[in-house]
Amino acid sequence: MERDELAGWLRLTLTPGVGDGQARRLLAAFGLPDTVFAQGEPALEQLCGAARARALREPPEGFDAALDAAWRWLEETPEDGAERRILTLADDDYPQALLQTADPPPLLYTLGARGVRLRDLGPQALAVVGSRNPTPQGAIDARLFARALAGAGLCVVSGLALGIDGAAHEGALEAAGAAHEGALEAAGAAHEGALEAAGAAPPVTVAVVGTGLDRVYPARHRDLAHRIAGRGIILSEFPLGTPPLTPNFPRRNRLIAGLSRGTLVVEAALASGSLITARLAVEQGREVFAIPGSIHSPQSRGCHALIRQGAKLVESVQDILEELRPGAGRTPAAEAPAALPRDGDALLDALGHDPASLDALAARTGLDAATLQARLLELELDGHVGRLPGGLFQRLASA
Repeated sequence: MERDELAGWLRLTLTPGVGDGQARRLLAAFGLPDTVFAQGEPALEQLCGAARARALREPPEGFDAALDAAWRWLEETPEDGAERRILTLADDDYPQALLQTADPPPLLYTLGARGVRLRDLGPQALAVVGSRNPTPQGAIDARLFARALAGAGLCVVSGLALGIDGAAHEGALEAAGAAHEGALEAAGAAHEGALEAAGAAPPVTVAVVGTGLDRVYPARHRDLAHRIAGRGIILSEFPLGTPPLTPNFPRRNRLIAGLSRGTLVVEAALASGSLITARLAVEQGREVFAIPGSIHSPQSRGCHALIRQGAKLVESVQDILEELRPGAGRTPAAEAPAALPRDGDALLDALGHDPASLDALAARTGLDAATLQARLLELELDGHVGRLPGGLFQRLASA
């Protein structure tokens, strides 16, 4: 992208009062941004009103600084060698899946692996979303489902948020052989040529964020974002410098749904933003999948509501692949759980698969509180039991 081209698109999107919808109408009527700005006020007024027509006649306040910052961002090469791009609606690599939605953003900022392209991402992508405060089992499910989906050749799309989003990105990176930053950097050079040669190969994961790409939110996902940029793509519609504003996160959910062929909801409360993503997926003609959970868990109620509304109930990755790829063969099973300690089987049987309190377990097993706590701690350290808020315990499965 040349600086003059960037200037036109940036000026259009930063003009006060001109939102994405108005910008698309102007582009449809007059062509590229420079042609829009060349119009007289009467022509612009007919399409967008007098106030916006006047605003379009001059660059907005602070435009030169915004253009300089965007151009510097594009020109600078990150230390990890990731590629920075700004895609416009006129760019050949703009995701075709987003063009099929009602509200594609005029500009997309991307940061990620070199040679990875987004044009044909949609048929090869599945969104994985859920609670920011998942149960231990929910986080495990998100990671293992994402790993299996990525291993089957699908790109995992999520939002880099805490909880299910982060676990999904981690699982996808594991499938790419990139469980930690050092391994990713060592493998990056070897994989780069193969990615460029493949051309159509999807990124292993795409993180759609609600801030400018010069920021990482939440801050604790800085390392995860760095690893995603090395093997996948981080994407935003928001200008550089945009802070984590609350309204931006529900807005970015339409891109998560729109980039993907379907959306898998792992865990979600009834008021979860993940249900917004699922609703947007339905409105965009995409598939919706949901993993059921305990009837006693608030984090399962959103998934149960989706299933009642027609989402496909998912118990295994194969349930998703059969919907997306009819006739697909069975996929390799996910990793088996670690062997159970011999003296822990009875307690796990008593615990079952629903959350239970210490008092409930004492009543079921006849064990005193001290013995129970010691046994539960052993099982927790071995990864067989998770501790939930409110003094509850939950048995964990590996898939």
